[in-house]
Amino acid sequence: MDAGWWQSGGATFALIAFAEIGDKSQLACMMLAAQYGRARPVLIGATVAFGLLNTAAVLFGAALALWLPKPWVLGAMAILFAVFGLRALLYSEDEDDGEGDLETSKGHSLLLATFLMILVAEMGDKTQIAVAGMAGVYPATAVWAGATIALILTSAAGVIAGKTVLRRLPVIWMHRIAGALFLALAGIAVWRLLQL
Repeated sequence: MDAGWWQSGGATFALIAFAEIGDKSQLACMMLAAQYGRARPVLIGATVAFGLLNTAAVLFGAALALWLPKPWVLGAMAILFAVFGLRALLYSEDEDDGEGDLETSKGHSLLLATFLMILVAEMGDKTQIAVAGMAGVYPATAVWAGATIALILTSAAGVIAGKTVLRRLPVIWMHRIAGALFLALAGIAVWRLLQL
């Protein structure tokens, strides 16, 4: 693994971690752990769900990179990241993503409930689209590793110390940081597009 692999993985990690803090999946992990008092099944369910989602996103992004011309992939990535960045910067604390409507079925195990909840909540979410876009340009394994580690750590933070973290640093600032990262990556995509 060369320096480019580590840089790609690190950039993916930073982007996904900041984008996911305070998001619905982290709040779902926090709620499930608080409701049932058990962290391990929640973390295992979230980890398996994120692993599958990131695998699908990376495979999709890498496949698109093979089929589409590189300028198209970079252009789409720049547009998507710019939209995500502006949306994150314009986020207000009054927005409701429906996090309060999450419920679990009594007939399912906590692990399965967490897995299904994360799988449904994150399918087609901004982070999954970001992972697919980055896998079309950067090494797929680096993107997968960076995104998966970031999502596991943000889930763990939601389970273990989410309430404390969110009290110390307002969620709106996490959205601002994520927005700046998305815009920076959009700028990098445009710069790479101009170099072709």
